[in-house]
Amino acid sequence: MTPTDLTITPRDRRFARDRRAARHWLNGDPIATAFFNALSITFPRGEAYFIESVRAFRDGVPDKLAGEIAAFIKQEVVHSREHLAFNRQVTDHGYDVSRLDADVTMVLDLAKQRPPIASLAATMALEHFTAILAHELLSDPGHLDGADPEIAALWRWHAIEEIEHKGVAHDTWVHATRDWGRFKRWWVKSAMMLVVTKHFLHHRARGMMDLLRQDGVTGRCAWGGLLHYALVRPGILRRVARPWLGYFLPGFHPWAIDDRALIALADTPYAAARMGGPLPSAA
Repeated sequence: MTPTDLTITPRDRRFARDRRAARHWLNGDPIATAFFNALSITFPRGEAYFIESVRAFRDGVPDKLAGEIAAFIKQEVVHSREHLAFNRQVTDHGYDVSRLDADVTMVLDLAKQRPPIASLAATMALEHFTAILAHELLSDPGHLDGADPEIAALWRWHAIEEIEHKGVAHDTWVHATRDWGRFKRWWVKSAMMLVVTKHFLHHRARGMMDLLRQDGVTGRCAWGGLLHYALVRPGILRRVARPWLGYFLPGFHPWAIDDRALIALADTPYAAARMGGPLPSAA
């Protein structure tokens, strides 16, 4: 269950407003840069969808959850604002993101045709996806080694807050389906995760390939480089496979892994923010 002493803290921060990062801002690597750029393009519309999905079921929830939903919404609103600003930098570098944006719009339009409870189930699955990616991003600072400092700070800030509110959609779902049987609840959320994962991987890969094509990276070089980046080194998708599978366990809860210590480390000077690494001195 969600820790009783959890505090979800909206951090109203702004990133890279007065400077422009390099086109390939992550260590000069077009593949690594495309991986994060393609994710960012999805966030403004996606997070608006998450807010709508959770807000639809907030009436009548316990007071603690009501406060967490309010904080979740505040965090997601600021995430959308900051990724809109970041996405403008992407387009300022000459990338055409219209196809990526159209993909997101198409998927969300289809999702909105389903009952609100299905949207909440999809949000819960995607929030788990983002939380495990956030955990991996913070637990291994190597993922952002060589990144533009301001953009790296944006992604770390976002990851902190994704971890912090990772139980909100789940707890809202549990409340909304409190009259369902345990098997029905498990079956619907598990089936939705499979659907969400299929769409997420397909459309994000297509978006990354589109961005790489605009960099002149195509064919085997693009697919081989992307698969190597995602599955081998640094292998960010391979490394989240186990927590992704954990979602299908009966009785699963996002806070079965309490990673608030990781947030505390990430809020310190980041050179020391490695799991098990030393905290910086107070001097």
